[in-house]
Amino acid sequence: MTRALLIHDDDSVAVAVSELAPGERLELGGQPLEVREAIPAGHKIARRAHAPGEPVVKYGWPIGRATQAIAAGEHVHAHNLGTALTEEASVDYAPAPGRSAAPIERTWRGYVREDGRVGTRNELWIIPTVGCVARTSESLAAAFRARLSEFPNVDGVHAFTHAFGCSQLGDDLKNTQRILAGLATHPNAGGVLILGLGCENNYIEAFRPFLGDYDASRLRVLVAQTSRDEHDEGLALLEELAVRANRDTRRELPASRLVVGLKCGGSDGLSGITANPLLGRFAERVVASGGTAILTEVPEMFGAEGALFSRCTDAVVFERALSLVQNFRRYYADHGQPVYENPSPGNKTGGITTLEEKSLGCVQKGGAAPITDVVAYGARATRPGLTLLQGPGNDQVSTTALVAAGAGIVLFTTGRGTPLGSPVPTLKVATNSDLSQRKPGWIDFDAGVLVDGADRSATDRAFLEQVLDVASGTAQAKNEQHGQRDIAIFKDGVTL
Repeated sequence: MTRALLIHDDDSVAVAVSELAPGERLELGGQPLEVREAIPAGHKIARRAHAPGEPVVKYGWPIGRATQAIAAGEHVHAHNLGTALTEEASVDYAPAPGRSAAPIERTWRGYVREDGRVGTRNELWIIPTVGCVARTSESLAAAFRARLSEFPNVDGVHAFTHAFGCSQLGDDLKNTQRILAGLATHPNAGGVLILGLGCENNYIEAFRPFLGDYDASRLRVLVAQTSRDEHDEGLALLEELAVRANRDTRRELPASRLVVGLKCGGSDGLSGITANPLLGRFAERVVASGGTAILTEVPEMFGAEGALFSRCTDAVVFERALSLVQNFRRYYADHGQPVYENPSPGNKTGGITTLEEKSLGCVQKGGAAPITDVVAYGARATRPGLTLLQGPGNDQVSTTALVAAGAGIVLFTTGRGTPLGSPVPTLKVATNSDLSQRKPGWIDFDAGVLVDGADRSATDRAFLEQVLDVASGTAQAKNEQHGQRDIAIFKDGVTL
């Protein structure tokens, strides 16, 4: 087995695949290297000496500066490497040719809705406008779930609860309304019951304009305060929706109809080497087929702007992408927080040292696909290609934003592990085989085999088959099997 990996020929560090012991001898890029000290798996080893202040290079890009002298063979981490990020990003538009990817030839089976969008599931969703009726929504979902055998074409019934919708003002209220509207009009929902209380800021008539044009046959509204018995009336409305949704059937579709969300969480030192590039190669093929991939987690683009934004299809998209990052940097500054207050403790334990390093690994999920659009938080991705979506790195908030933007399936890489799921199938891809073996109830696919000598093309094919099987409903993601479906909404302002 390979003991350490060199990602790019220009890199001044390599990554330990398994723990390295002092005195071990390696060969990296045709050059011998002696390990000077114990280096944990996923952590970095210096290929050459670094003077204080000198850039440390990984992925072919600087990931920070040496804070002290580093000898070849030494462990490179928080004790001798620091960020070089500043409050402002300075990046010029320098278009770079992307890799050519083969289109996906295999078809999949999905639900085509009246507006032409396609769902990977045909479910009933209950969307509360306010947290006050969250438990009522869950009670309705549980009660109607017992009747699903009467509607064989309905894949499930789920309530997506949250704590917001009341006592919110300004952008916070609009964010709540946009996200809930994105869920209420999502193609995975064959029928939607919107449940309001009646006195909240997000009351039904204030919320309705955010829905835009929608299929009235698939949506029902219930206001609890004006209902004599909201439970019985809610069940009756769910029955109407189930009858409508039960008429839907899957159709054979090309890969151009895929809309895929890309996400990472609990990253480690192998994330940017195994799982994230696996997603990147898949995303390239989706885009080459005419489909859509969505990349968010804007704070985890800090430091990777040059590598990522060179793939913008034109200068207009580039300027919008740069503004996306600059606005998020200002958001940090406005709250008195440094832009580099990241990685997390779990990331650091896994071998990630600086935000630049985390970001350069994070953006591998988009591969070399062309960036065709940039959309705001709560907005929908409408163009084929790779879309950048405004959103934070937080797992629950960002996965929810991906779904509201239209993703019918979310691909989620992790090196530390999480059971988290979103409203749509959320496939967890392990960066290392140890995690996959320890947490089989969480992990859908093991990308760690790539450092154990597995053939990359065969691994890519196996991943493609699994994703399309889940999208087609012939398999379930682990989050579906275990009922892990949550939402969270971005909040920044005043609560009354």
